[in-house]
Amino acid sequence: MSKGKSKQVGKDREATSSPGSSITLAEISALHEELTASLAADFKASFESLHTKLDNIHSTVTAHDQRIGSLESGLTEVSQRLEHLEAACSGLSKEKESLQLKVSDLEGRSRRQNVRIVGLPESIEGPRPTIFFSELLVEVFDHQILESPPELDRAHRIPAPKPAPGQRPRPVVLRFHRYQVKDLVICESRKKGVLTYQGHKIRIFDDYSPDVLKLRGEFKEAMAELYKRGLKPALLFPARLRITLSNGEKMWLLSASEANNFVQSLDAK
Repeated sequence: MSKGKSKQVGKDREATSSPGSSITLAEISALHEELTASLAADFKASFESLHTKLDNIHSTVTAHDQRIGSLESGLTEVSQRLEHLEAACSGLSKEKESLQLKVSDLEGRSRRQNVRIVGLPESIEGPRPTIFFSELLVEVFDHQILESPPELDRAHRIPAPKPAPGQRPRPVVLRFHRYQVKDLVICESRKKGVLTYQGHKIRIFDDYSPDVLKLRGEFKEAMAELYKRGLKPALLFPARLRITLSNGEKMWLLSASEANNFVQSLDAK
C-alpha cells in the first residue's frame, strides 16, 4: 500500500473511534492484512513493469548480438578478400615493373639506329624525305666520310603539331639501315660540333627514349666535374659512365650516385 493510502486508512479509523477508545486486535490484524495486500499489489505491478522492460532489453541485446555476429562474419570475409587482393596487386606490381623495364629496354634498343637532326626549316625535305636527308648527310660530311648517300629506312619529323611561322622547327628523326653508318655519323658530328646546311646551323644527336634520357641526365653534373679535372668520361648506352684515368686505366660507374661519390673522393684528395 502506498503512503497516502496508509494515512487515509488511519484517518478513517480515527474518525470511527471515539476519543480515548482503544484499537482492538482484530482491527490491527485487518489493518495489517489490508496493508500487506496493498504492498503486494504494488510490488506485483512494479515487477511486471520490470519484467516488461527486461524483456525489451533482452530482445534488443539479442538483435544487437545477431547484427554484431553478421558484421563479424562479413568483416572476416572482407578481410580475406582484401588479403587476396593485396597479394594479387603485389604480384601485378612486380609484373608491371618487369614489363616496364622490358618495354623501356626494347624502346631504347629500337632507337639505336636513329639520329635526330635539329635546326632544319619546316618542309625543306620535300615529298621524298629519305632521299633528301640521305643526300644532305653526304653534303654535310663530304665524300671522305660518306662515300655515297647512306641507306635510310625512314625519315620524318617528330609527331608534334606543325609550328607556326617564326617558331622553332620540329626535329627530324632518321633511321639508318646500317648501325655502323649511324655510329660514324654520330662520331663525326661530335667532332665537328655545329654543322651547317645551306646557311642553317644544325646539330645531330642520338635519338634516345625518354627513360634513357632521364637516366643519362642524372650523370650531367658528375661528367661536368670530371671534364674540369682533365679526365675523359664517356657515357655509354644506356647509362654507364666510363672514366679513363690519368694512368690509362678505365673505370666503370653504373649509377649517378656512384659517379657523384667518385667526384667527392677526388675532392677529398
